[in-house]
Amino acid sequence: MIDADVLRPPRHRVDRRFVPWRTLRAVIGAVVVLVPLGVSHLVFEVARPWTGPVWLVLAACYLIGIAVTPTWRYRVHRWEATDDAVYALEGWLTRKWQIVPISRIQSIDTEIGPIQNLLGIATIKVTTASSEGAISIEGLSRADAETTVDRLRAVTGATPGDAT
Repeated sequence: MIDADVLRPPRHRVDRRFVPWRTLRAVIGAVVVLVPLGVSHLVFEVARPWTGPVWLVLAACYLIGIAVTPTWRYRVHRWEATDDAVYALEGWLTRKWQIVPISRIQSIDTEIGPIQNLLGIATIKVTTASSEGAISIEGLSRADAETTVDRLRAVTGATPGDAT
């Protein structure tokens, strides 16, 4: 049973490889946006009065996003899976703390994208019947993800309830 009197931050930090993963994602996003806008600026002279300033503002925003956000998010992100619930704390401008009781879990998935695969990390997605109840825990080492998913599947399988 989850006791509101003993709520505390989740115990585990995400893997340190979370930082390069988030940094690479931000760099790819910047390239996808800034390169076409920069090419448009160079090719279409009529658009230069507005594409130049827009490019500079976006470049500054992406630079901050690349230089600051991944490390900041790493310092905030926490997770924990107990026999009673799955806890996740995330965010960088605002903090989002989620708790899903084991009896409410409908599915547990592991996601490994191409960059995550290169870095040896994974994301666990815990889904409930509620559209607001899903938790994603990003940046776990593959070993931690596999161990946690196996443990959660065993605990949820042994927990009475209909996950609704």
